[in-house]
Amino acid sequence: MTRISVRGVAVASATAVTAVGAVVGAASGSEGKTVQTVDVASATLLADAPTGAQAQNVSDGINRQANAQQVSADAAAKKAAEEAARQKAAADAQAKADAEKAAKAVEEKRAKEEANRASARSVLATVSPGSVQEMALRIVGDSNQFQCFSQIVKRESGWDYTATNASSGAYGLVQALPGSKMASAGADWRTNPETQIKWGLNYMNSRYGSPCGAWSFWQSHHWY
Repeated sequence: MTRISVRGVAVASATAVTAVGAVVGAASGSEGKTVQTVDVASATLLADAPTGAQAQNVSDGINRQANAQQVSADAAAKKAAEEAARQKAAADAQAKADAEKAAKAVEEKRAKEEANRASARSVLATVSPGSVQEMALRIVGDSNQFQCFSQIVKRESGWDYTATNASSGAYGLVQALPGSKMASAGADWRTNPETQIKWGLNYMNSRYGSPCGAWSFWQSHHWY
């Protein structure tokens, strides 16, 4: 920054004022009388003008103020840049966490589906094609629920759709009591295992929530 000589400006201004005063005095004087002018402005300005050391102090003060303003501006810009970087880092971290969570959910779903398929294959391996068990597996749908359904039917009727309890009169695969209840699933309830399976599945779902719920109750009470 260029230092300004305040004293020089003051002296030049005073000189200009003196010259103007002289011209005005000459023009207003009469009969060529000499008009004596007093360089009051020059004297005043020169008296008020700072010395060389003072001018240097003023210039240094201006420089210090400018430097302080620049330092403040640089600090503000740095702080803004750091905050922007922090926000970007946080956003990147969140995006990465979300992506990992989504990938994990997909993997867990795939593993669960594969486990269900494996369970179904295991169940099918023990069921004879065209058998009543295969029919029940198809109707029940879920392999885990079928296993619970199978546990109950095996103990109630041994998978004999004509099984009859001599003392109570319970009938069929699921030992409905009385057997005529199964008519709600079909008029052929006495001879059609599919009708009995549909009725039994509906009964277990409506009363216990699922075949596995019915099987849990059966294990505690030996009836359902």
